Amino acid sequence: MNGTETTGREQAVVMGAAVRLSGLRKHYGEVRAVDGVDLTIAPGEVVALLGPNGAGKSTTVDMILGLSEPDSGQVSVFGKTPAEAIAHGTVGAMLQGGALLDDATVGEMVGMVASLHRKPMPVAEALRRAGIEELAGRRGNKLSGGQKQRVRFAVALVSDPDLLLLDEPTAAMDVGSRREFWRSMQAFTSTGRTVLFATHYLEEAEEFADRVVLLRAGRIAADGSVAEVRALAGGRTVRAVVPGISEAAVASLPGVTEYQLRGARIAVSSSDSDRTLRALLDAFPGAHDIEIAAIGLEGAFLSLTQEAQR
Repeated sequence: MNGTETTGREQAVVMGAAVRLSGLRKHYGEVRAVDGVDLTIAPGEVVALLGPNGAGKSTTVDMILGLSEPDSGQVSVFGKTPAEAIAHGTVGAMLQGGALLDDATVGEMVGMVASLHRKPMPVAEALRRAGIEELAGRRGNKLSGGQKQRVRFAVALVSDPDLLLLDEPTAAMDVGSRREFWRSMQAFTSTGRTVLFATHYLEEAEEFADRVVLLRAGRIAADGSVAEVRALAGGRTVRAVVPGISEAAVASLPGVTEYQLRGARIAVSSSDSDRTLRALLDAFPGAHDIEIAAIGLEGAFLSLTQEAQR
């Protein structure tokens, strides 16, 4: 290849955004599932899509995949419509409810999907990247829940996509399998691919995402790096062992936005940790094992989505 030629992936990067959503809306009767979402994802970004049930995550993913038409607004994937992007093999999707064939082997299922694409990766390569080479001859009805998720991952990879959409990718996986899955994902994203994944495991978003988008009631409540989202929520987390403390006493501490009480151990999210700690020690001088830390992604998630709801 000479210096004037570019690959399809390089051309896609030159064109700009991997995903661009403009004024996206989707209503079901009175329910505003997606209510004016504007979002741009750059090529090579790994973006976590978070939100409580009913926030609009799945509806947004469906519209990016062309499975659902927006009531208004636009969706583009590397400058193409969703249908065009999928036809070109630009998009791979791992959907939690994606059906597998009971009587077909894993190798046959991945091979069938590969045959639908113009330039798929070799089936053996997709199985290797998904970590399921040893399952190639196993039939769909003999797979565990975690194994089925890995097969869905191989199916999503075999088109050699530039954009990978994942819906709760590690559901039904044990801790070891989740770790192996994300190791495979890191190898995939190291080649400059773009990933958008929805998850309920906040620690996954915190560890693997370049960027976090929080949805609430069909709108974006926060968008930025993990550090930026934490900063938007503000405050710190105070943890301590406080003999004799009650829920009412924890809730009445100044600056507290969220709290947990388990026996004598408290963990509070506070907008002013200095005031919270002074009040705590004034009321409970026997408090000990005190820790103060920056608010975690889970605390930011709760704070920002509740704020958006209010």
